[in-house]
Amino acid sequence: MERSLGRRFGWLWAAYGVSAFGTRLAFDAFPLIAVFVLHAEATDVSLLAAAGLAVGAAVAVPLGPWVEFRRKRPVMVAMDLTRFAALTSVPAAFALDRLTFAHLLVVAVVVAASDITFQAATGAYLKTLVRPEDLLIANGRFESTAWTATALGPPLGGAAIGLFGPVTTVVADAVSYLLSAIGVLAIGGKEPRPTRTGGPSLRAADVLEGWRYILTHPTLRPLFCNTVLVSGLIMASSPVLAVLMLGDLGFTPWQYGLAFAAPCIGGLIGSRLSRRLVARFGRHRIMLTAGTLRACWPVGLAFVHSGATGLVLVIVVEFGLITCMGVFNPVFATYRLNHVPTDRAARTLSAWSVTSKATIAAMTALWGLLAGLTSPRTAIAIAGLLILTTPLLLPRHDNAQQPEQSPARNRP
Repeated sequence: MERSLGRRFGWLWAAYGVSAFGTRLAFDAFPLIAVFVLHAEATDVSLLAAAGLAVGAAVAVPLGPWVEFRRKRPVMVAMDLTRFAALTSVPAAFALDRLTFAHLLVVAVVVAASDITFQAATGAYLKTLVRPEDLLIANGRFESTAWTATALGPPLGGAAIGLFGPVTTVVADAVSYLLSAIGVLAIGGKEPRPTRTGGPSLRAADVLEGWRYILTHPTLRPLFCNTVLVSGLIMASSPVLAVLMLGDLGFTPWQYGLAFAAPCIGGLIGSRLSRRLVARFGRHRIMLTAGTLRACWPVGLAFVHSGATGLVLVIVVEFGLITCMGVFNPVFATYRLNHVPTDRAARTLSAWSVTSKATIAAMTALWGLLAGLTSPRTAIAIAGLLILTTPLLLPRHDNAQQPEQSPARNRP
């Protein structure tokens, strides 16, 4: 049996789980609302996806240092309640026949900025909540929960939309953030206020500190470039793959959903195996191996074809990719937390997330243009070939010294 990480971690895990499931339940809810309620064109839907991420990331830039010098649990609760209020405004406007495209765009920006801030606060808080030797266990449980939610949420969300209307899953997502806030409050315990040096006001150096630390760190820097580029290329090719499968190749929506829901079992398997693999082969070797193997799969999507064998091909490729990600992600998340000082954790995690989301937004727009100039299959092939080069960016040696842990730690 796996050992318990304590009641307080249990509440944090429960809060993460309910919000993750709500988010996956509402997967693609805004594009569906834009198409079926507001009758938006494809260009508008792409703008909604890209602008929401890009502007949300820009808004979140100064929030990293703001989070750093505040207690993390109140910030987490505030971000949950902000997302709850923003998302609740969508069904309210829909009921009053006042919903507009601009309204969806503003909500997408608010939710994206709140997501980044919440994740930064959660990572920094987790570093003080569990022992360093338990971080991999904690991150593995988060990872397995995320893939379980990804496997179950979109199919159930699609069924809910079909039965109850287009804003149903947005309501469920909003409620999930309210329940998450309650879970974070239930953690309890005292959290000391972080001490700040250099004056009370926000400075430019504070805003840039996360990037400065990443880019001057000998092993975080290549890992940062690797993860940002891989996530950007995978996410950028996803809409293009949807166009290819649902348009040119004639797959039905349920087949498309199955192709990406079923392989999430691999994420659950990988996340459960990660700790055992690290115990046997070592953290750095597993991170390097899993990070290399995950780059080998996406190019296979360029060979997708119509019919049952084409569907099986997508499922096999996605299963392999997601299994490798399930192993890599918790090991990477733990490695990153272990190499970031406690007093810089929020700024560093925020900078990482801001860069990743901005890159995804930019590359999504670029790959849409590339698919238009060439073809969806060509754009997918180019993304897959570029991903094959990303293992060169993984740190070859784990020669960086871990930062000293803060002497004041909250224990579960």
